Order: sequence, then structure tokens, then C-alpha cells
Amino acid sequence: MIPGETAAKEPKNNPVPTQKHGEKEKLDEAKAFYENLTPTKKPKSPKPHNAITIAVSSRALFLMEEEQKVYQEKGLEEYVRYQLEHENEPFKPGAAFPFVKALESVNTQLRQLYPESEDLFDIVLMTNNHAQVGVRLINTINHYNLFIERFCMTGGNSPIGYLKAYHTNLYLSSDGQKVQEAIEEGIAAATIFSPSHNVSVHEEQLRVAFDGDAVLFSDESEQIVKEHGLDMFFEHEKAYENKPLAQGPLKGFLEALGKLQKKFYSKGMRMNCPIRTYLVTARSAASSGARALKTLRSWGLETDEALFLAGAPKGPLLEKIRPHIFFDDQMFHVEGAKEMGTIAAHVPYGVAQRHKHKPSQNSK
Repeated sequence: MIPGETAAKEPKNNPVPTQKHGEKEKLDEAKAFYENLTPTKKPKSPKPHNAITIAVSSRALFLMEEEQKVYQEKGLEEYVRYQLEHENEPFKPGAAFPFVKALESVNTQLRQLYPESEDLFDIVLMTNNHAQVGVRLINTINHYNLFIERFCMTGGNSPIGYLKAYHTNLYLSSDGQKVQEAIEEGIAAATIFSPSHNVSVHEEQLRVAFDGDAVLFSDESEQIVKEHGLDMFFEHEKAYENKPLAQGPLKGFLEALGKLQKKFYSKGMRMNCPIRTYLVTARSAASSGARALKTLRSWGLETDEALFLAGAPKGPLLEKIRPHIFFDDQMFHVEGAKEMGTIAAHVPYGVAQRHKHKPSQNSK
């Protein structure tokens, strides 16, 4: 050591980095704690080309009779003013509401099994309402905690032109004319009706019931019944038992449901799958049922249950099933289902449609 110099002190550990590290740990713990207290963030919407897109009109999803009355009696300006004045009052649930809630329940279960998958239902609110009404619709959706991120508000123009742009797999509306336009564009669509009385439906299992002819299948067989009677129909079905029927307007939707069902099946959930499908048909099992089942098989599809009623009313069976929605091409069966408390939807396709629906007055 050089004389006069003091020995250098051994460097001491600097306490500051240790303190900062400790503070960071505490901050991370506090952040995690408060994130657990706050509501879970909404998941991202799937990309449209990956999702099963369900387009629902505002009057199908919510009850808007009073608002519609204002529009028809007082005009558009008063209608918009009424909506603005009541925008903090949520609409009551409409006919499609339980169906949409069931779709969201399935999505929740799919995300738990497949966190990165976008094979999900994506609900789009499709309405020709004015954009000024959007705030009330958004408030209502948030009130019921619905996960609907995509809106299409056309300000009085028909929304039909946007359905293909949204890759729509199913369009539900309370306006028969718009549904007819969608069907003519090759889009699966139905006019949904509220039941005469409310019946509880399953909250965690989506149940969808389909008629066969002119819904899942073409109206080929119904044409024969109309033109030649039942006897010729039975002969025809027996002769062509092994020839698949052509597809009907909702075949693609059943296919989409089947795709999601298989994701649950691969996880060992066939018996407790949250999607259940039903074929509810007026066909007779012995005389004409085989062709229907073989047609589904040829498509690589199936329904969980097949009910052949041989002309008996469908309402009582549907009351037991309690589907979230039942699709039929004949209003006779739709009305019967409604009377028994079933949410029913009319598919305006095929020979059973004796006349076109009269256009509504720009209903919303």
C-alpha cells in the first residue's frame, strides 16, 4: 500500500436494486389481485371466415313493438327521437334471445376446451335501424351481458346485401319479406316467432330442431305429394330410397352444428355434448324414413334424435324437447309449435309457399 493512502473499502451490496425487485413483485401481486376482482375481459371475436356467423335482426332479438308502433304511426323522425329519449331503458328479450344465449354458452365451453380456436359462433346484429338507435341497442346488449361485437345498421336500407359479406350461416328476422329475399340469395334464413307462452329452455345445451323436407332437404318429395298424392309419394320414396335427396336451405347450418359437435366428441363428450340436434318430420318411418336418414348419412351428417310422426302434430313432441328454435317450412306446424310454447321459425322455401309474403312498411 502506498503511504498516505487509505485502503479502499470493500464495495457493499447496493440495496436499491433489491428494493426495486421487491417492489416489482409486490406490484405484480397487487395487479393480479385486482384483475381477479374485476370482471373478466371479453374474448376477441373470431375472424368471420373461421366463425359460424348468426345474423339476427334487432326485432328478433328484442321486443320492440312499442317502438315499431311509433314508427308506423308517427314516422321516422319521431321514431328516432323516441329511441333517443329512452336509450337508457333496455329492451325486453325477444324470440331469438334464448337461442343467442345458448350460442354464447356453447362458445364459453368451446373456449375452455380450445383456447386458441376460432371455430365459434359469432353473432351479428343485422338491422335496418338508423345509427342513432345504436346507443340503445348497445346499452341493451351490455345490460344482458351479451357478447355481440359486430353491428350492421343500414339506416333504412335492406340489410340483405350485407349478409354474404358477413359470411352469414344463418339469418333470423321477424320480417318475412327480408327472410324471403335472403332465401332467394341462397342464404339460410327463417322468420322467427315468439311462442304463445314462455317455456323454460336448457341454459347450457343448445337444442335445435329441424323439419326435413324443404328445410334440410329439397322440396322434391313435397312436390310429389302436392301433385300426385300420398300413395305416389310412398312409391317414389321406396323406389329412390338409396338416392340422396337434394339439399335444402338449412343443410349448411346443420353441417356447421355438426362440425362443432365433433370438437366436443373428440374430447370424449358425445353423451354430454352442449349441442343437440333433432329431426322432427311428418314422414312415416316405415314408408319414407329410410331415405331421409340415408340422405343425412350420404352428407356425412346426423341428428342426435329423429322423430317420425307419420302426420301427427309436432307441437306435443316439441314441448317435450324444448328446443331453442324449431325450423319448419309450413306455417301450420309453426303455429302448432307456438301454441305449445316452442320458439318456432318459418323457412319460406319450396312448394308449400302458396304466396309471397307481403312487404312490411320498412320494419326494423
